[in-house]
Amino acid sequence: MSYVIAAPELLAAASTDLQSIGSSLSRASAAASAPTTELLAAASDEVSAAITAVFSAHARDYQALSAHVAAFHERFVQALTRSGAAYAAAEAVGASSLQGVQQDVLGLINAPTLALLGRPLIGNGADGTTPGAAGGAGGLLYGNGGNGAAGMNPGVAGGAGGAAGLIGNGGIGGAGGAGAAGGAGGHGGWLYGNGGVGGQGGAGIAGLAGFNGANGGAGGAGGAAGLWGSGGAGGAGGTGGTAGDHTGGAGVHGGITAGSGGNGGIGGHGGWLAGDGGAGGHGGAGGDGSSPNRDNYGGVGGVGGNGGAAGLIGSGGAGGNGGSGGPSGGYQGSGGNGGDGGGGGSGGWLYGNGGAGGHGGSGGDAVFSGSLFGGAGGAGGAGGAAGLFGDGGTGGVGGAGGESQYYSSSGGAGGTGGAGGRLIGNGGAGGQGGAAGAPAASASFEIGGAGGNGGAGGIGGWLYGNGGAGGAGGAGGASASATASGGNGGNGGNGGAAQLIGSAGAGGKAGAGGAGGAGGNSGADGASGIAGIGGRLYGGAPLEIFGRPLIGDGADGDPSHPNGYDGGWLYGNGGNGYDNSANAGVAGGSGGSAGLIGNGGFGGAGGAGAAGGTGGAGGWLYGNGGAGGAGGAGLAGFDGGGGGRGGAGGPAGWWGSGGAGGQGGIGGAPGGGKGYAAGNGGNGGGGGAGGWLSGNAGGGGQGGAGGDAPVAPYFAGNGGAGGSGGGAGLLGAGGAGAAGGAGGIGYNGGGHGGHGGNGGYGGWLSGDAGAAGQGGAGGHSNYHGGSGGAGGAGGAAGLFGDGAAGAAGGDGGQTVLYGPSTGGSGGAGGAGGWLVGNGGTGGRGGLGASATSFAGGSGGAGGAGGVGGWLFGAGGGGGAGGAGGATPDPLGNGGNGGNGGNGGAAQAVGDGGDGGTGGSAGTNGGGGNDGVDGLGGVGGAGGLLTGAPGTDG
Repeated sequence: MSYVIAAPELLAAASTDLQSIGSSLSRASAAASAPTTELLAAASDEVSAAITAVFSAHARDYQALSAHVAAFHERFVQALTRSGAAYAAAEAVGASSLQGVQQDVLGLINAPTLALLGRPLIGNGADGTTPGAAGGAGGLLYGNGGNGAAGMNPGVAGGAGGAAGLIGNGGIGGAGGAGAAGGAGGHGGWLYGNGGVGGQGGAGIAGLAGFNGANGGAGGAGGAAGLWGSGGAGGAGGTGGTAGDHTGGAGVHGGITAGSGGNGGIGGHGGWLAGDGGAGGHGGAGGDGSSPNRDNYGGVGGVGGNGGAAGLIGSGGAGGNGGSGGPSGGYQGSGGNGGDGGGGGSGGWLYGNGGAGGHGGSGGDAVFSGSLFGGAGGAGGAGGAAGLFGDGGTGGVGGAGGESQYYSSSGGAGGTGGAGGRLIGNGGAGGQGGAAGAPAASASFEIGGAGGNGGAGGIGGWLYGNGGAGGAGGAGGASASATASGGNGGNGGNGGAAQLIGSAGAGGKAGAGGAGGAGGNSGADGASGIAGIGGRLYGGAPLEIFGRPLIGDGADGDPSHPNGYDGGWLYGNGGNGYDNSANAGVAGGSGGSAGLIGNGGFGGAGGAGAAGGTGGAGGWLYGNGGAGGAGGAGLAGFDGGGGGRGGAGGPAGWWGSGGAGGQGGIGGAPGGGKGYAAGNGGNGGGGGAGGWLSGNAGGGGQGGAGGDAPVAPYFAGNGGAGGSGGGAGLLGAGGAGAAGGAGGIGYNGGGHGGHGGNGGYGGWLSGDAGAAGQGGAGGHSNYHGGSGGAGGAGGAAGLFGDGAAGAAGGDGGQTVLYGPSTGGSGGAGGAGGWLVGNGGTGGRGGLGASATSFAGGSGGAGGAGGVGGWLFGAGGGGGAGGAGGATPDPLGNGGNGGNGGNGGAAQAVGDGGDGGTGGSAGTNGGGGNDGVDGLGGVGGAGGLLTGAPGTDG
């Protein structure tokens, strides 16, 4: 039993529980007594009576046993209760004895250090007892410092808190007497412990008649921590004293000022190893002006205390808020200005965020009729800077201006955001500017004041970190008069800059100007803040090192820099060229190029008559080229302006597809005198080359249509040529050539159709050759229809593959009176693969145009077939000649048919291509001659080793 431990409170609880259980059992036994001891027999026979007697006897025995158990339970509960009481009494006696022993032991331990150093080894320091007395120091080994005594009497500062020893918290500083400073908080333990809180400053004494009010006392500084712990918060400043009444007679100005609020105490330093800095104390409010009808002034609010700095690891303390200004006293008086907010403490040297800046105090109101000015709002405190790693603190918000009767007071400026970590961290956001003061409820005339400017954002960390956003400007004050003007809004703060890697901080929004009266002007809105500069390595396009980021997309072009910026060296798409379609005569911007991986930017569209921008190149390793921009339509004029050329598609790098060429612009309409012509359509841009290793080439852009001139005496413009398809690299398809633009419709002469673009060559090892673009149709006219454009040549194959077919020539334009128009020639078929492959078929010649009078037009010649591959491959067949145009004129002649194209030759093994059939002649109108059928093309030669020659057409 020597190791038995008894807890009296547990014994008492157990007794209560057991007593409750006993009561429950007793109630259950009583409830079961009557139903079980007085059973009725089921029948009148002897067996039923005997069974009933047995059960009733058992029930009576149970009741007797329950009575004995209940008595035992009651005695057990009584014994347990007495035991708990006995243990409690014994503990009380023992505790009194042990307490005395404890005090004796501590006395023996503390005696040497008390005699030598005047402080114990273990134990808390004594609190100060007389006004303004400091608290005693805590034990050298362990113990909290004693609290300082309050000053109590006017002018007596509060006592400082006592310092702790090795482990413990510093004592709290005492509050100052009237107008006196609060005591400083005690220092925390050397090893561990928090600093003590600073004491509050005493309120200023009210001024006597004819005298100013006294200033409030400053708050005490927070105590610093030792190795590990948080700094103590600074004490709040005292309120300023009320201004006294002036002693002059009626109409005499007093000029008496209320006392200023006391400044807040600074926060204590955080532990050198770890711990947050203490918060700064709030500034005291300014004192009130005295009675009405006197020009007394409200007191200025106290400045908030700065937050304490951290040591190695920890966050800086927040700055204290500025005190509010006191209200005005009377006629021609003014409210006091608000106090500025305290700055945030710096973060830990290794890691920690900067503390937030304190908010500026609001200006005092001009509350009495005839008061001139409300007080200006105080400025927000700056955010604290971070250490090596961490984010800067947010700037404090500027205080609002006070209400006024005549002149609205300005809002305070927002605080600057703290700098991000020296290595890594984001800059703090700037504080918002304070709003200008509002008109008082009884104001009948007021000029609006200016809103406060927003604070600038903090700079980001050297290696990585975003700049802080600028604070918004405060709103300008509204006017309460029909003739007065509103105040200007505050400017937004500038965004903070990033350094090496990071995004720029956004500029702050401008503050709105205040509303003017019906006969006055509204205040101007403030200027928006300027965005900061992004990282020099990444995040600051287009101002990064070498003009491009390491990773990221290039910026799009703008009016001052139309070309898109290049993408990141390692990864990123090029920016798009600027779209100048709204700017006549100005070419579209070129797309920016990608770096190692990424797509080229798109070329921008050209303005009227100007070329589209070139697409940007794809990434060196992987990425597609950007599409070229469209050319602008020609301007109308004496001679219509030509359409702009489409931009070329950007090439791919090692792996990727080329960009498509841009479309040519439409020619402009004429507007001068006799003989003036519409503008020609712009040529389509060429397609970009495919990747050197793999990737399809881009297609060409379509030629622009010639401008129309449907009324006398103008001539139509010619269609632009279609862009050629780009060539492939090792693997990939060649780009398709685009169709030529149609000739314009003209009264005196139709425009000629544009030539079709050639197909691009297929991949050197494998890949289809690009298809050719069809020639544009000639334009219709009353007198001279335009000729059709020639079809584009089919693309050639690489080492293996078939050449692409040539495209058909465009049909000649219809003529109403005379002047036949011819069909365009068909394009040549592309050559088959250099080693193996068939040549492409030549394109069909365009149809000669029919004429209402005089002769029909001649058909276009068919294109020649492509040559077969060097080792094996058949030559391509020649294209058929176009049919000549018919005429219903009795004296007119039909047009001649076009000649068929020659068949392509085979080389070593393969058949020659068949010659194309000649075009059929056009019929005459009865009195003239029919046209001559075109000649068939010559069949191509067969292979040198084996192969039949082609059949003549």
